[in-house]
Amino acid sequence: METFSLVVTIGVALFFTYTNGFHDSANAIATSVSTRALTPRVALAMAAVMNLAGAFLGTGIAHTVSEGLIETPHGQTGMAILFAGLVGAIVWNLITWYYGLPSSSSHALFGGLVGAAMAGGTGVIWSGVVEKIILPMFLSPIVGLVVGYLVMLAILWIFRKANPHKAKRGFRIAQTVSAAGMALGHGLQDAQKTMGVVVLALTIADVQEEGDGIPLWVKFACAAMLSLGTYAGGWRIMRTLGRKIIELDPPQGFAAETTAASILYTTAYIFKAPISTTHIITSAIMGVGATKRVNAVRWGVAKNIVTGWFITMPAAALVAALVYAVVHVAFG
Repeated sequence: METFSLVVTIGVALFFTYTNGFHDSANAIATSVSTRALTPRVALAMAAVMNLAGAFLGTGIAHTVSEGLIETPHGQTGMAILFAGLVGAIVWNLITWYYGLPSSSSHALFGGLVGAAMAGGTGVIWSGVVEKIILPMFLSPIVGLVVGYLVMLAILWIFRKANPHKAKRGFRIAQTVSAAGMALGHGLQDAQKTMGVVVLALTIADVQEEGDGIPLWVKFACAAMLSLGTYAGGWRIMRTLGRKIIELDPPQGFAAETTAASILYTTAYIFKAPISTTHIITSAIMGVGATKRVNAVRWGVAKNIVTGWFITMPAAALVAALVYAVVHVAFG
């Protein structure tokens, strides 16, 4: 029974990674597709390859997820908590994907884990949740907005005397690099989150000791599923990011992607904080767009997106708590 529950939990974790991929593929490529720097299929193929590569570039975030958020009770209770947390995240991902709302898969996962842990009577490491999840959730969009605005101002000043048509053509080419950088950062951040959950499942099942590191097969499986999900493409969310917030041109797309990618690498390597790629690219787009004029950004759309950010964790936590209650009654 324990082996079966471990296999099922890992399978659900990998399916979550797949939904993360198609839900968040827009983060990496929406700007380059909307400016016609890349065709959708070429952009998705590039993003899938870079997601795969990015997943192998670090392990700090995976350790934060596996050791710094919830206690790890062994046996069926612990496995049920992980299962319920993952289901809560998957359900919220599918709901927000259906409505084309670029919410955070990362915060859906964290909310699901915390909600399931509380329902299961397991300790939540609140200091880790606040330091590694809540604070970055509030700070990273502000940083993305401000840095995106400043980067775009710098580009406008540097190229103020350039021929507009030549500049746009050059930035359209440059976007292939910035989009690849963004996809690499997405792989670095998001694949590791699921690696952390799978390692947590292995620890709970006593397959490996806590702190033993991430097995190679776990890295490859999570990276591959994220990459496959990315290639499947989340077209509904892509339209929201690429067109509904603001009509982007190539220089703006380059500025937004460069800003977001830089923040993803900084937080992953220096702070080891699992931040949301969705929050970063969306806020960077808003900051870049505001340089044109403040009302160029469709703030009504932006308000709906930000509202979705704030309800993601509690909504996923509620679903996870309900799933845990069902599992506990059925198999407890």
